[in-house]
Amino acid sequence: MQDRTGVWHQTSMWHRRRVLTGLAGAGLAATLAAPAIARAAPSGKPVRVGGTLSLTGFLAQTAVIHKIAAEMMVEDINGRNGFLGRPVEYVLLDDQSKPDVARSLYEKLITVDKVDLIQGPYATAPILAAMGVAQRYGKVMIQSSMGIPKLQTYDMAFPATPFGPEPDKTYPNVLLDMMASMPTPPKTIVVLTSKFPSAQFMAQGMREQSGKRGVKVLLYLEYESGNRDFGAIAARVKEANADFLWVGSLGLESNQLLEALRKLDYTPKNHFHLYPAPGPLALSPDGDKALCSTFLEPDEPFMSRPGMKKFAAQYTERATKANLPYTIIDAQACGMISEWQILEAGVNGAKSLDDKAIAAWLKKNQVDTIYGTVRFDGPFNHGTALQLVKQVQNKAWKVVWPKEFAAPGVKLIAS
Repeated sequence: MQDRTGVWHQTSMWHRRRVLTGLAGAGLAATLAAPAIARAAPSGKPVRVGGTLSLTGFLAQTAVIHKIAAEMMVEDINGRNGFLGRPVEYVLLDDQSKPDVARSLYEKLITVDKVDLIQGPYATAPILAAMGVAQRYGKVMIQSSMGIPKLQTYDMAFPATPFGPEPDKTYPNVLLDMMASMPTPPKTIVVLTSKFPSAQFMAQGMREQSGKRGVKVLLYLEYESGNRDFGAIAARVKEANADFLWVGSLGLESNQLLEALRKLDYTPKNHFHLYPAPGPLALSPDGDKALCSTFLEPDEPFMSRPGMKKFAAQYTERATKANLPYTIIDAQACGMISEWQILEAGVNGAKSLDDKAIAAWLKKNQVDTIYGTVRFDGPFNHGTALQLVKQVQNKAWKVVWPKEFAAPGVKLIAS
């Protein structure tokens, strides 16, 4: 039922959800309210947690994954004790994949909507925009996809994903170790990247580390973020014909590039994609044997982590209802789960909603998350780097490197 304010109310014995469907400022607002769980029902005034995601724009294919995971976590937290016995309400706005919109919306969330706490958006550029607002108002900001840790200079910003403080050095070397293990180790590489800040940052690291490891960079090429025409770029990739193609992609860019290469009757020998929309790439006929960055996938040893089986089942159910093409939980969804696990731990540990108290507790303590135990005592509040490589095998992502994180019977398939 909808009231005059545009708020939808849905009530059952187990849960109550409110969804605000009207436009708020520049973004579409969705408010997830507390489910009333009989065994442990939070009560009182809701704790309002505000944030944005790229529900539209070129990052939307990935951000929708984060939205589903956030909805799961709000209900999960409210099924226990909420925040300090009060129900949690998530106020979500659409930043349209635009950093300037994210900046304006976080200003609105804090000053107009007067949320109690905030969560970070998806992707480096919106995160940086939001972080400046968080710093101005002294708000803790936890984020899961900031790919340039050295730019996280705000002392009360915390990473939910174990990138480590120098992923431009650590992760290229994980990938180069994997390449060296191949039956015919690649000797040449093409580095192609979006100008999106985190992708460009990682591409420059890959170029530098490849040279140090004796892998010759035949071509380094950048394209504008959100580019959809890859014809001319594909022609240059084909002409270089390197042993390995590294792509600093986001969203559907990898699909578009591989389609353009197919039209030229060219298939890369081995190809890696940084931050693609996982479902479309896995399910595409062009995505077979594609490699990608990850931190976990729903196989062992990760499925034995506390809560992983439950979250995996919940995600599949919700992604199916949302008509997503790929309904299997992955590192993108788990990044948002980790975000909420860290915020919950900070609130409970500090026994307070005060941002400074939460930040102080997080700095002194480790938090058990779906990614394992994370800590915040290193440079830029980062802990240990834990990047992995996954590969599309039979239209599903499988961790293949390092070998000790691969599921039983799963091996890297090299060209």
